[in-house]
Amino acid sequence: MENKDILDDQASSDTQQPDNLTTEEAVTVNGGEPADAEETTSTEGFVTAAAPPEPEKNGGEVAELKDKYLRLYADFENFRRRTAKEKLELINNANEGVLKAMIPVVDDFERAMQSIDNTNDVAALKEGVSLIYTKLFKTLEGKGLKPMVSKGEAFDADLHESVTQFPAPSEDLKGKVIEEIEKGYYLNDKVIRFAKVIVGS
Repeated sequence: MENKDILDDQASSDTQQPDNLTTEEAVTVNGGEPADAEETTSTEGFVTAAAPPEPEKNGGEVAELKDKYLRLYADFENFRRRTAKEKLELINNANEGVLKAMIPVVDDFERAMQSIDNTNDVAALKEGVSLIYTKLFKTLEGKGLKPMVSKGEAFDADLHESVTQFPAPSEDLKGKVIEEIEKGYYLNDKVIRFAKVIVGS
């Protein structure tokens, strides 16, 4: 039994390692690999990480990113100004197409007014005015204007504006438009003027 205790004490003393070994000695004793060249050893024997990158490299990256940011910001400002200018021009010139189409009608009216002074033929004047009206209406229709048909239709508050109510001449006209005072208009299926109507009661 005593021999066994002696052997155990010898075995433990053989494997015991000193606490103050250097990195190289500890690696040799433990049979490990030496540390990377970037790692350094402090006075306590602990391995620390490599030093951070040099500030000059970081400064160059920051300057490059700042330059990219400034260029992007300048491009965005130019785009914003350009689109604002284009939008303003579009609003100011929105009616250009309609006005160009109306100029020939104005010319026809001027010619008709000159002919009024030189002629006594009322039938010819009526015919001329009728032709000008048709030309004007066709021009507006070509730009998307459409007249609203209201007379005889059921009253609809989304389309009609009731001026007054009269007793309906027949039972089937109750709640319907019996007279149209002012015609309503659509512009591309959107109501731009409500029809002023008289509704049967």
